[in-house]
Amino acid sequence: MTDLPKTSAPATRALVNAGYTQLEHLTRATEAEILALHGMGPKAVSMLRRALQERGLSFRDG
Repeated sequence: MTDLPKTSAPATRALVNAGYTQLEHLTRATEAEILALHGMGPKAVSMLRRALQERGLSFRDG
């Protein structure tokens, strides 16, 4: 079960394979670390950033 926003299949696979199955897990990573995942692109990172902000969360500073 995941509460990640709907992104492309490659982006979702990249997150799940890296162990990010919940939105809160992304607070442990920087945007650059997420963007470096194979299959992750700027559009998906933007969607994740927006979803985090809606919950008062953010990526880790780095």
